[in-house]
Amino acid sequence: MWGIVPAAGRGSRIQPLAFSKELLPVGSRLDGDIERPCAVSEYLVERMIRGGADKICFVISPGKSDIMEYYGGSYGDAAIAYVVQPQASGLCDAIFRAAPLIAPDEPVIVGLPDTVWFPDTALAELPDDVLSFLLFPVDRPEFFDAVVLERDDCVREIQVKQKGATSHWIWGAFKMPGRVLEDLRRLWIQRERRDEYIGTLVNAYLANGGRAVGVKAGRSYVDVGTLHGYREAITLLSETAERRGEGCTGARVALGWPGGLAELRVDGAGEGGRLRASPPPGGDQ
Repeated sequence: MWGIVPAAGRGSRIQPLAFSKELLPVGSRLDGDIERPCAVSEYLVERMIRGGADKICFVISPGKSDIMEYYGGSYGDAAIAYVVQPQASGLCDAIFRAAPLIAPDEPVIVGLPDTVWFPDTALAELPDDVLSFLLFPVDRPEFFDAVVLERDDCVREIQVKQKGATSHWIWGAFKMPGRVLEDLRRLWIQRERRDEYIGTLVNAYLANGGRAVGVKAGRSYVDVGTLHGYREAITLLSETAERRGEGCTGARVALGWPGGLAELRVDGAGEGGRLRASPPPGGDQ
């Protein structure tokens, strides 16, 4: 199963930063007894892996080599691939850059790398054989893509950042078989690539006879793309860690290290330990 991580955006809402917004330190991991920071995008990658993904594709812009340096070729047991979006052209364009990698019968998950949400196992609730959206309840749906459902949980409409949204359930991630991804890509091309947001494209897909379902398996959702959202994410992680009885504020146990950090090891012990890169065989310290 693939996971697609669209990470080519400029992140203008939380700039200036000296690095890609997807690497913004949010919360932490436990490295033995030591608490270490982790990147916000790791939360999505871990949730994709918990949902069954064993291959992750980051869609990046030409200037985001720091994401490649951070993640390298793997995260835990999942392989990492990269596709370049030459210029920022919206979420649909970013997602479909990865389409050539996906086989028709292979499920694929799409999520947003500047979000933190719980439960972290919720993606496992989505079916493999139909376009399905993982839904979260929010107080201000007009800031997101609100999903309106029929009584049978089929999606009737996605209201994209619409004032007076009629649903308080928003999508936080979605899943589909590769053949549906290709159907959406072809429809997007037929519509002259004018859909920037996935919601408007899905509405056209539904109008053409397509089917999608919503799964209300989400509990809490935070967009970390603003300073307000960043503070909310820290609070959410702290509260979750406290409920789970973890020893550090906002800490969580990672499924693995990003491959770009796999060469790092702890030099020393306890709080005085430091991370340093292991040199290649025969190389200088």
